[in-house]
Amino acid sequence: MKEKSIDPAVQHLVEKNAQQGLDTVWSRSDSQKPRCGYGEQGLCCQLCYMGPCRINPRGKSPQKGVCGASAEVIVARNFARMIAGGAAAHSDHGREVAKILLLAAKAPDSGYAIKDVNKLQKVATALGIEVKDRKKEDIAAEVAERALENFGQQEGEVQFTRLAPPTRQALWQELNIVPRGIDREIVEMMHRTAMGVDQDHRNIMLQGARTALADGWGGSMIATELQDILFGTPSPLRGQVNLGVLSKDKVNIVVHGHEPVLSEMLVLASQDKELLKMAKSQGAKGINLAGICCTANEILLRHGLPIAGNVLQQELAISTGAVEAMIVDVQCIMPSLPEISKCYHTKLITTSSKAKIENAKNYEFSEKNSLQTAKDIVREAIMNFSRREKVDIPPEKMDLVAGFSHEAIIYMLGGAFRGSYVPLNDNVINGRIKGVAGVVGCCNPKVTHDQCHVNLVEELIANNILVVQTGCSAIACAKAGFLVPESAEKHAGQGLAEVCQAVGIPPVLHSGSCVDNSRILIALSEMVKIGGLGNDISELPVAGAAPEWMSEKAIAIGQYFVASGVFTIFGVGLPVSGSEKFCQHIFKEFEDIFGGMWAAEPDPGKMASRIIDHIDKKREKLGIHKAKKRVLYDMAMRRELDT
Repeated sequence: MKEKSIDPAVQHLVEKNAQQGLDTVWSRSDSQKPRCGYGEQGLCCQLCYMGPCRINPRGKSPQKGVCGASAEVIVARNFARMIAGGAAAHSDHGREVAKILLLAAKAPDSGYAIKDVNKLQKVATALGIEVKDRKKEDIAAEVAERALENFGQQEGEVQFTRLAPPTRQALWQELNIVPRGIDREIVEMMHRTAMGVDQDHRNIMLQGARTALADGWGGSMIATELQDILFGTPSPLRGQVNLGVLSKDKVNIVVHGHEPVLSEMLVLASQDKELLKMAKSQGAKGINLAGICCTANEILLRHGLPIAGNVLQQELAISTGAVEAMIVDVQCIMPSLPEISKCYHTKLITTSSKAKIENAKNYEFSEKNSLQTAKDIVREAIMNFSRREKVDIPPEKMDLVAGFSHEAIIYMLGGAFRGSYVPLNDNVINGRIKGVAGVVGCCNPKVTHDQCHVNLVEELIANNILVVQTGCSAIACAKAGFLVPESAEKHAGQGLAEVCQAVGIPPVLHSGSCVDNSRILIALSEMVKIGGLGNDISELPVAGAAPEWMSEKAIAIGQYFVASGVFTIFGVGLPVSGSEKFCQHIFKEFEDIFGGMWAAEPDPGKMASRIIDHIDKKREKLGIHKAKKRVLYDMAMRRELDT
């Protein structure tokens, strides 16, 4: 089973499930082989029923679909629709959070409250909202309403784009890709890629950039910033990760999905004295709330609650026989969960009207009854504890430190009164830190689970590249032991290790869930603002990577990083290889347009080499590639200094 995953806990449960004839993501992946070669290369088109059409890249040229669409147009439309789908998912998340903030401002008895007033004032100022001598509830209501306007507005600009460096904003203006409204750009992207509309792959991808920016600097940023206001801005704390966090003698409740508005209430409910008493009456020693996927990251960052695993471990958590209830909301939820739940005592509970699953129990979640709904769910899980049969919890679990928000990093670098990115920039300039890489994204059963994440990150930190992570990628590297300060001495290069030991941080910083990639955008903008590393994000010695991506959301993320000026490399493969012209456009021409570009490389070692080469080139252009000799100044030299 080593070819399935590098995680021993996963290997054990996959083998057990195979012996018992239980279906998992890995067995279903194997059954799909050989995969459709046309689909893998992005050459299938189902946009009208004159098809479906496919183009054989090895056939006689030129080839076209029934309507006359060329390979590059078909690939561009498919790729752009993935951007739109991913942007829609992240942005709808942000819309829900804005609605909750509005509720918290207008209904104090709702169970939701404003926990970070400083962040509220900061966000309000960024949105041009007056904060002086105003009640926090009034400020919050206006922030929420302004955020909601960003979704529906037809003209103007998505307001958080103004946080980007001025040179980047000017480029977006020149290219006419500043997003006007979040929903508008997604709808226009779907319209342009309908049959018989936009036939120019370059023009399609300009709108793809605008749509992605509406996600990264719009919907996702709204979700992140407003969640911080509601639930608290993360700061570093310790937690644990992997299936070993499940308890043999407590009621195990696993939350899975992406929207923390209910999981925050489940945290409160799991600590309710009456419910804890009820759990003990059923023979349990308490209640253990753990997470899968991005909801796991949300409750970890703010409460230190354990993570049971990343996206490919959702079925395996149930197959331990120790999970009383799995609570799911939206995104990355496998339709297979009811089937595997039947083989155990686990209750599968859905909570969103947008995401119902046949044969799962639905608790209709409403903002107005959220705490009561959470208590009802916990109560049902408690009553299920006595139905356990054979429990098989792998022992593997690992400590980690998470919660490195933009604000937390600033504080750690300079304290309450001198917080700044100056120490980070200085250490990049002096070469102790060669550069920064954002390694993010999903897991994919087409490659060995976790291996690409772990191998890539290990190579990067060994070469003094500070790594910032979100999502399932962060969970993979946490299981490998990279997310504790002690790992700097063991795995990092000398320069990076020195910085980590001085500040007290790991060489790999966990910044949150997949919507929290917007934190990385803010951090890059701050690095530009501090100075010494160029005037735009595209000049920074930084890169982005998604080694095991699988979701449309990852494509949207990749595109908004590219459009923001970042070299971005994906593993596994990209569904674009069917058109050389399109590949030329996004892998080369994009750099001239945006200052950032796409790359694809399935081998994590080669991926690391390309990132390191890119960062070295950026350092050379900045003139910081050679270490400066240390000079001991005498008195005459000091007098000559211009101070």
